[in-house]
Amino acid sequence: MAPGGAELLFAAPEWKTALPGGGRESQSDVFALFSVPGGLLTMTVEAKVDEPFGPTLGEWMEGASPGKRARIAAIGDLLGLAAPIPASIRYQLLHRAAAALIEARRFRANEAAMIVQSFSSEGRWFEDFTAFAALFGLAPRPGETALAPVPEIGSLRIGWAKGDPAFRDAPYAGDEDSGAD
Repeated sequence: MAPGGAELLFAAPEWKTALPGGGRESQSDVFALFSVPGGLLTMTVEAKVDEPFGPTLGEWMEGASPGKRARIAAIGDLLGLAAPIPASIRYQLLHRAAAALIEARRFRANEAAMIVQSFSSEGRWFEDFTAFAALFGLAPRPGETALAPVPEIGSLRIGWAKGDPAFRDAPYAGDEDSGAD
């Protein structure tokens, strides 16, 4: 789901990105760096089968420590979202999108993307993704990306990719990411 003319330079599974506010990192299922016309693009990928995106922001913020409050404020600033972010939004989508932007800053990329790759034949959890996209006034359809306006680099590509069902039951050796704190 990278733009036309993109050339993959580097990709790594289970890529960890430090987030503001301490605590756990955001662990992308795949991180990729692309050369694109005009510069570089960083991409974080969140692969899903039937598992949810973890807790809602409201659930994650219950009894929030100062570190959690600092983290969500920093993520909101990175994404250009007005506070308060709705409690119904899945925290994992927020921190995975922030990770794409943090890595764009780190690699001096002028574009960033956060893609959900769904292997669910029913498209489970797409409604959580669309609620996240709606924060930016977007409604991308499966197989498409949309540009969310964000500070610093200007836009963040977000998209929902349909994974090949042949890989649905492939063995996976990685840890589940239940959401960074």
